[in-house]
Amino acid sequence: MVFGEIPIERLPGVRELGSILAKYYEQKLLAEVKGRGNIPRHVAIILDGNRRFARERNIDESRGYELGAKKLEEVLEWCQELGIKHVTVYAFSNENFRRSPKEVKVLMNLFVKKFRDAAVDERVHKFKIRLRAFGDLSRLPKKVRAAIKLAEQATWDYNGYSLNIAIGYSGRAELAHAVRKICERIERGDLEPRQVNERVIQDHLYTADLPDPDLIIRTSGEERLSGFLLWQAAYSELYFCEANWPSFSKIDFLRAISNYQARERRYGR
Repeated sequence: MVFGEIPIERLPGVRELGSILAKYYEQKLLAEVKGRGNIPRHVAIILDGNRRFARERNIDESRGYELGAKKLEEVLEWCQELGIKHVTVYAFSNENFRRSPKEVKVLMNLFVKKFRDAAVDERVHKFKIRLRAFGDLSRLPKKVRAAIKLAEQATWDYNGYSLNIAIGYSGRAELAHAVRKICERIERGDLEPRQVNERVIQDHLYTADLPDPDLIIRTSGEERLSGFLLWQAAYSELYFCEANWPSFSKIDFLRAISNYQARERRYGR
């Protein structure tokens, strides 16, 4: 839109007014979400759109991933504000290993830095956030595995919140891993085939001690799970957001929670 020959967004005070109105709407939405109750216990997020974000802004893709990692820190604060106890994020899939060696190296170096930082982060220790990673960690470089171990050991006995990072992860591979473990128990005589039921399978998943996600959010406009938590997502509510991950705003987040609150979860009934 233009005002005379000047784009309206360049008029004095327009951006400031827009920021004020956005902040007002955000606070109003936050109050509504808190007032309704019915806050999900466990939110899972597919962090999609880092590369698209970088390309749209003509910045290096590595910078896009750095901003995506920073966004996760913000989202964790928003979850704490609402009392969401468990957050699980899809950070790196098995299929992502097929990307260029340069891009994979950038991501691995970022994982090393972020896990090391998390191990000594005052916020992590103040709020008793338990950190852990799951997936086929054997495929990760040694330095990444060491950084993960450092963060996990530093937060092992915390029970305030949990942040779970799916890295080198595939939902199908997770199920295959669970089946192998069950078969090994049957072979040892610890378990009878007739005893294998949903509970037994659940107990052999990476997420055995976590509740299933109530809400799964995917950013960047894609509308699929891409193999994320295939078993656990059986009755999860799904929410797809157009924003690329680094530009995912608190308003986007609150809209996802509000949308969840408006749904009636039937669990097949």
